[in-house]
Amino acid sequence: MVLTELGTQLTCALQKLQASAAADDSAIEECLKEVIRALILADINISYLKDIKSNIKKNIEKNIDLYGNNKKRLVQQYVVEELINLLEGKKESYVPKKGSRNVILFVGLQGSEKTTTCTKFAHYYQKKGFKTALVCADTFRAGAFDQLKQNAAKVKIPFYGSYSEVDPVKIASDGVNAFLKEKYDLIIVDSSGRHKQESELFEEMKQVESSIKPEEIVFVIDSHIGQSSIIITKIDGHAKGGGALSAVASTGCPITFIGTGEHINDFEKFEAKSFVSRLLGLGDINGLVSTLKEVIDIEKQPQLINRLSKGKFVLRDMYDQFQNVFKMGSLSKVMSMIPGFGNNLISKGTEKEGIEKIKKFMVIMDSMTNEELDCVKPLNDSRCLRICKGSGTRLQDIRELLEQFKFLKNMVSKMGKLGLRENNLGSLMRNQKQFLSKMNNMIDPSMLGQMGGANNMVNILKEFTKMDDLGGSMANMMKQMGFKK
Repeated sequence: MVLTELGTQLTCALQKLQASAAADDSAIEECLKEVIRALILADINISYLKDIKSNIKKNIEKNIDLYGNNKKRLVQQYVVEELINLLEGKKESYVPKKGSRNVILFVGLQGSEKTTTCTKFAHYYQKKGFKTALVCADTFRAGAFDQLKQNAAKVKIPFYGSYSEVDPVKIASDGVNAFLKEKYDLIIVDSSGRHKQESELFEEMKQVESSIKPEEIVFVIDSHIGQSSIIITKIDGHAKGGGALSAVASTGCPITFIGTGEHINDFEKFEAKSFVSRLLGLGDINGLVSTLKEVIDIEKQPQLINRLSKGKFVLRDMYDQFQNVFKMGSLSKVMSMIPGFGNNLISKGTEKEGIEKIKKFMVIMDSMTNEELDCVKPLNDSRCLRICKGSGTRLQDIRELLEQFKFLKNMVSKMGKLGLRENNLGSLMRNQKQFLSKMNNMIDPSMLGQMGGANNMVNILKEFTKMDDLGGSMANMMKQMGFKK
């Protein structure tokens, strides 16, 4: 998850307080010291920390009567609130509108992944139905246009740039005007990376801005930076990152997006409440639902749930779920949205190995016939040898795939016995003892422990029952959780 080390330290501080016999003043003081220490180590600007600690104490004393002396609950509540207040910009962020002129100028320091972020930003809005385009006005860095062109080609976004023109102002102006004539909704202009010693580049940036008159200027900031609308990149790969977050408090500018990885879909809209909740291991059910809705065809879910509830599961279903995993982006990010799942449940190395294995399984299934995918024809030795040759894999790989399929099919059968059908979740919630008993028998104890226990699973289900338009996503999420080892 984002800023994993900070999240772990904050969570440990709060859990230690929850585990203490009594939340007296000394226990609260020690908890707040650990919270502040974690924020300092994450490079949060120290000028804000004194106010954070003072505000938490004042709010506890002010509201203690409302919570029946439950200081433990109050401490967590106000730690969350103060972190949200730190991260929420004082200014409204710009929201592009379809059918309008939306020219966005991207600026940033060298090495902040600005060019990559331009493509991620364009692709994000492309998926929302915007007609997007990219303009490379970076004539300072060698290879900048090639990088933007390659990135844009991968996601089929039109681009504009020049190998011969050296005037970034002319390139930016010509590119924007060309795309405006073609009625593009959103035009992103990538400028040269800045450096504090390069005063001429700052002057160039002003000239580009004057020429294209953008509706928004986005400052792309690297989470490694010590201490600027803002997009924060590389937030998945550094223990610090607080300096970048402090920039919001110092400028009042809102964070609009965060880059959480190297892939094009590792890019998400920033919401302070969601960010802090995931940071502290409290999950983000709304974010999870939004992610599921983006990757799952809700209309197909009733038929799928009906089949799964009867224990019917074939290799084609397995292939479809693997595709959904890739659409969701980082698996660790998805897990961080589930309450009770630790920030370190999936390490980067483990996740990478898992993704590579899924890719290999999909290559194997690509070499199967329709009858084999639908489990109409059994995979005997001769069929497995043919699939090996067609996929360039080993028999051992196919056996591993079939073992995983057997495990998943068994889990589907157990899910059916548990009763996770589309319309009976409410009745299960009303009979929680029976549900807990079934779940404890169905899921391996060590796996259930990683999920926060059966009670945490019940709490997650309760949250989903509040989502009226969730449809088949509930069963899909449960299926993903039940299948992970």
